[in-house]
Amino acid sequence: MTNPYATPIPPAPRPPDTRPLHKRVLVWVGGTALLITGTLIGSAGDDGQQSVETKVKPATTVTATVTATPEPGPTVTETVKAKAKPGPTVTVTKTATAKAADSGSGSSSGQDSTGTCSIVSNSGNCYSAGQFCRNSDHGATTTTAGGTKIKCTYSSNAWRWTYI
Repeated sequence: MTNPYATPIPPAPRPPDTRPLHKRVLVWVGGTALLITGTLIGSAGDDGQQSVETKVKPATTVTATVTATPEPGPTVTETVKAKAKPGPTVTVTKTATAKAADSGSGSSSGQDSTGTCSIVSNSGNCYSAGQFCRNSDHGATTTTAGGTKIKCTYSSNAWRWTYI
């Protein structure tokens, strides 16, 4: 294996004048011809004419400014009356059970089977405890379908029907 840190041996120098004489002369003649050609083209670029400077004479400028002020238009003022928010609806319901004239029907359940709720949902059903209240029912009291009293109160971050 060779030592990578050893300096390489330089190539042997070329002996001078290895090119033939006619090639060296052609290089000098070609370079001189290019120099003369560039000089002639550069000096002939202006064609011997002098440049003419033109001076601009100042002209008179007329500026007319017209400012139009518009006439004020009619002012329209509309007065809106504020509507008062309705307060909570409080409904008091009294339920009276009527005794049946015919006691022979065989019904001996002590409760009334028809709902007596005074506030009903939009679909017409009675509310029960735990359901959400409408905004118009906040603070109101009603009964469930079974007759138990419930009230719309704020609990658990929402308005819900709760037992009284």
